[in-house]
Amino acid sequence: MRRFVTQLARFGLVGLVGLVIDVGVFNILRATVLEPSVIHEGPFIAKVISTTLAIAANYVGNRYWTFGATKRSTVVREGLEFVAVSVGGMLIALGCLWVSHYVLGFTSVLADNISSNVVGLALGTAFRFTFYRYWVFHPNRERPLRDVADEAPSTAELTDQSAPVAQPR
Repeated sequence: MRRFVTQLARFGLVGLVGLVIDVGVFNILRATVLEPSVIHEGPFIAKVISTTLAIAANYVGNRYWTFGATKRSTVVREGLEFVAVSVGGMLIALGCLWVSHYVLGFTSVLADNISSNVVGLALGTAFRFTFYRYWVFHPNRERPLRDVADEAPSTAELTDQSAPVAQPR
């Protein structure tokens, strides 16, 4: 349980860095070059760009800190899986933004931020954490770089015949 709480706290801190990048870049782009009066799809494009930058930062933080004990030697495969899950989370946020902006007609900066950076982020975060923990960085995946249980006995220790072995009754 302690390891889970530690992972969750680290995931939250890494996510906070990603949130600052995502919200900051989104609002800068939405207010300047991708302003809706200039480009109708501006908020949507801004969200794709800002989330992509946040995904890159989050990969580094999650691979080397949050799930560092279970990172695998297959960096490319792990990276592709991370991107697949992250894109799933991004699609959740984009779906919330799309519904709010284009279906419900809430087009203000505040509405775009609430739909994508509050509702979409909350739903996407739950999705991402679940899939990162149980798929991308799962400790039982093939060839981890470092075993989660560093205290586990080695194969040599388990097969050492010089040590007394208790016989079952």
